[in-house]
Amino acid sequence: MKMHKYSISNSLTSFNVQSTNTDPLPVVKATGKVHHLPPTIWKKMVGDAQNPLDKAIERTRDFFFREQLPDGYWWAELESNITITSEYIMLFHFLGMVDKLREQKMAHYILSKQTVEGSWAVWFGGPGDLSTTVEAYFALKLAGYAADDPAMCKARTFILSKGGILKTRVFTKIFLALFGEFSWLGVPSMPIELMMLPEYAYFNIYELSSWSRATIIPLSVVMSENPVRKLPPRARVQELFVRPPRPSDYTFSRHDGIMSWKNFFVGVDHLLKIYELSPIRPFKKKSIALAEKWILEHQEVSGDWGGIQPAMLNSILALHCLGYANDHPAVANGLEALANFSIEDQDDLVLQSCVSPLWDTALVLVAMQEAGVPVDHPALVKSAQWLLDREVRIKGDWRIKSPDLEPGGWAFEFLNDWYPDVDDSGFVMLALKDINVRDKKQKDQAIKRGITWCLGMQSANGGWGAFDKDNTKYLLNKIPFADLEALIDPPTADLTGRMLELLGEFNFPRTHSAVVRALEFVKSEQEPEGPWWGRWGVNYIYGTWSVLSGLGAIGEDMNQPYIRKTVNWLKSKQNQDGGWGEVCESYEDRSLMGCGPSTPSQTSWALLSLFASGDVLSKSAQRGVEYLVSIQNQDGSWDEDAFTGTGFPKFFMIKYHIYRNCFPLTALGRYRRLLLENAKNDGV
Repeated sequence: MKMHKYSISNSLTSFNVQSTNTDPLPVVKATGKVHHLPPTIWKKMVGDAQNPLDKAIERTRDFFFREQLPDGYWWAELESNITITSEYIMLFHFLGMVDKLREQKMAHYILSKQTVEGSWAVWFGGPGDLSTTVEAYFALKLAGYAADDPAMCKARTFILSKGGILKTRVFTKIFLALFGEFSWLGVPSMPIELMMLPEYAYFNIYELSSWSRATIIPLSVVMSENPVRKLPPRARVQELFVRPPRPSDYTFSRHDGIMSWKNFFVGVDHLLKIYELSPIRPFKKKSIALAEKWILEHQEVSGDWGGIQPAMLNSILALHCLGYANDHPAVANGLEALANFSIEDQDDLVLQSCVSPLWDTALVLVAMQEAGVPVDHPALVKSAQWLLDREVRIKGDWRIKSPDLEPGGWAFEFLNDWYPDVDDSGFVMLALKDINVRDKKQKDQAIKRGITWCLGMQSANGGWGAFDKDNTKYLLNKIPFADLEALIDPPTADLTGRMLELLGEFNFPRTHSAVVRALEFVKSEQEPEGPWWGRWGVNYIYGTWSVLSGLGAIGEDMNQPYIRKTVNWLKSKQNQDGGWGEVCESYEDRSLMGCGPSTPSQTSWALLSLFASGDVLSKSAQRGVEYLVSIQNQDGSWDEDAFTGTGFPKFFMIKYHIYRNCFPLTALGRYRRLLLENAKNDGV
């Protein structure tokens, strides 16, 4: 399967309606002029083909009909930062199989993302990031760009001002070490002998998050060999050291204070380094064999590992270090899987960190139903069947913590049987619930298995993580290797809110033990100001949407003080233009929670939060809908530059290109439905 470029035009003009705090909803006529109607008349006009709400919904509905792929699914680009493509260049150089034309396209893409100051950021509009910039610089050097190129000079100035290579994160140092540009002694230890630790050990591979496990196991193979592929002088990057490195630069300094877990693990790392340098490592050979077996067993038939670039790329590196030729089926299939993650046009080639067709399809399927598309419409039926056919039916790594649990649920990618997740599973089941598929029995059984699997993944504290239950060894995030602070997959409020929504929609009683425990968890996770932190979307607006949707679905009394506090917080964050937005920096700075320029996706989450709380007829809801209608493009799409998805908070942010369209359609469709229900109840 060769990935196409999923494109949403940004060139079409929008209506450019400027709203204020008091403006009623606009009526956009063919002349392009904006007229205003009082809210009472607006409500009566819902259902009138000429009103702006219906027209906006119709445009986006038709947009998605056009964008549906022949097999029935929807799939949009998943954009991240340039390290993913930079490391792709590094991989080909390490394997000795460079395609110069494709490399130049990747280099062109990397350069197109350089900021004016010369750096590269982790998200659109974000500050320059040292590690990201070093990887871009190194990739460009490998691709033939000279150190005196103007773009390289600007990048180097930024890098040296931030402390140079020695201040970069772990994964950047590993890629530099592969080419002899950084010492392996300066890379935190992850000894291959971890493969031999039993499952009951505090630190074993199944206490790592799924993404860490799938990445670290192959990396531990690579690090056990400490390979170095020497570079020609023109490709080296020693100029990125502020001064020539000393042996002491490759040791990890202790943090402030004497007694801390971080300092303890720094000491442990020093001991591990001594052990790794020892010629006597009796368990190394067996551990490597176990890791090799694990890597081969976990490769999907499509060639993927874990459905993510780090696991795929590092598994290929590991097999290469173990002597596998580039044309060996495991390596060749892995390279093909990476190629299927790439988007290529005449000028650029970009590698995605992951692909999200099941997630995208479920989101659009929910949006189309909210838009009023009949549940027996052929396009929806075809989409639902495509999802049903991708139900996971094998036991993945989650079985270690839940050995008696039967498989079920869905993954994020086209194929990732080892790692289904509760978030995708929950949303897929919500999307499938009302669709009139041909085989109702198949749907009912798949949903029953999916709900049973999700219930079995509930953690002891009442919450849900994404891929594993009780993945809560927080101390693991203190080890030197864990500088992304994402070595574990603990339960979070947003995922728990999704599970509450799922259980509520399928009529689980408020008194069900799983519901009671989940409610206790989300209440304990509420921030003092009222919102909930969002692990998988930016940030407090996302978390609040997920939780309030769950609370509303399960039948929680939405007039309780703790919920009204949330609603008041949300309204207080509404921007002057009527929308909502939140910057990625809110993960680092709590004072920025709920703050940022308005975006279509975050405005939609805020609106869906208000609707879940019963706040449909408020001025805030009206203004939010006005904002979405006013900035819609004529083809039914919206523009959004901001990254509103989250991979690792603070360190790896994502832009789902489908978010800016599917979530506004969901919000506008739900608003219309709720207005009609209110009008009917009022006898209008």
